[in-house]
Amino acid sequence: MADIRNNFVGIKSPNPFWLASAPPTDKAYNVIRAFQAGWGGVVWKTLGEEGPPVVNVNGPRYGAIWGADRRLLGLNNIELITDRELQTNLREIKQVKQDWPDRAVVVSLMVPCVEESWKAILPVVEETGADGIELNFGCPHGMSERGMGSAVGQVPEYIEMVVRWCKANTRMPVITKLTPNITDIRKPARAAHAGGTDAVSLINTINSITGVDLDSFAPQPTIDGKGSHGGYCGPAVKPIAMNMVAEIARDAETRGLPISGIGGITTWRDAAEFMALGAGNVQVCTAAMTYGFKIVQEMIAGLENWMDEKGHASLADIVGRATPNVTDWQYLNLNYVAKAHIDQDACIKCGRCHIACEDTSHQAITAMVDGVRHFEVIEAECVGCNLCVNVCPVEGCITMEPLAVGAMDERTGKPVSPVYANWTTHPNNPMAKAAAE
Repeated sequence: MADIRNNFVGIKSPNPFWLASAPPTDKAYNVIRAFQAGWGGVVWKTLGEEGPPVVNVNGPRYGAIWGADRRLLGLNNIELITDRELQTNLREIKQVKQDWPDRAVVVSLMVPCVEESWKAILPVVEETGADGIELNFGCPHGMSERGMGSAVGQVPEYIEMVVRWCKANTRMPVITKLTPNITDIRKPARAAHAGGTDAVSLINTINSITGVDLDSFAPQPTIDGKGSHGGYCGPAVKPIAMNMVAEIARDAETRGLPISGIGGITTWRDAAEFMALGAGNVQVCTAAMTYGFKIVQEMIAGLENWMDEKGHASLADIVGRATPNVTDWQYLNLNYVAKAHIDQDACIKCGRCHIACEDTSHQAITAMVDGVRHFEVIEAECVGCNLCVNVCPVEGCITMEPLAVGAMDERTGKPVSPVYANWTTHPNNPMAKAAAE
């Protein structure tokens, strides 16, 4: 059986599935139940400095986006960091780590952007025996207005500075959690790397308002007639998170920097995709909040079964395997040609492919043939965009079939060339023309 034991920057766990810093990791009771269910590790919900705890609202904290089947697609939260006493959290962390020595216990931290504040909290966390710390530079609401969270994460110079403070004052591995609320994720990752971080984790939540109550005209969730922006997570953010993970994994300045992948991970396949793009392990929150802690058992079994089926002996066989295949648009092969093909035996004749193509694309799918309702690709019009594949309700009914080298592309009237060619050398590219001149 595949070995899914995980060693992330020296932090060992029996599997790569950690619970992210959030309500599921706010207290020992939750964390113990998570470990009993099979989670490999947790990132304890963010601790603040000594003193009066932060105050959370006493009403709705979540907004949601659902699919047509009421499946939760996205979750917005206005939750702040832990509202429990620092010493209470520290005692529980110490006891949990003693009782579960084989599980990863990382502590998320957020204190003011002042060196003395970081110097004060690091030794008390270290004393618990925790395996590492995660610097929360991602929270986009509540704390950011106080000069913490994403207010730090959006300024690379601050990130590098705080990471240096932490590396100079603790033995524990430092994981820097990045905010997605930034134009170029590579810049904060580079700053963390320059500061000496052992790893980065991403993404934190995305600034959002998920809905408006059209009776009260207040954003949701609503507190006494008012609403606030919050942090968006869940399956809907997975594509954004994977792109950011890949950007860091393939960047010349951060290539090789360990990454803990976060963002919409719900199944073993999601986890495998993140790891293939360069994540050394994954963190999960919304899936656990939606389906409970035991969902990890499906993740573990699914990952092991897939790795066995594909012959992957360990996580090292899959981490980063897809990264070399991520490129910029300008380097895609313009001489590659594919056409859509409809399996007539599988087709249920709903017509969605025709409508989508006819109304919004290239008029490349028939609706009637010889007076009979029939959907078939017109190869002379098909540009291979695959919109039809994505709107078809029958999985596998429509597939994209590449044309062989030398085959005639009916749309262009030219044979498929065996030569790789991209936009950088295309005659229509004004930059290519300028370079040639």
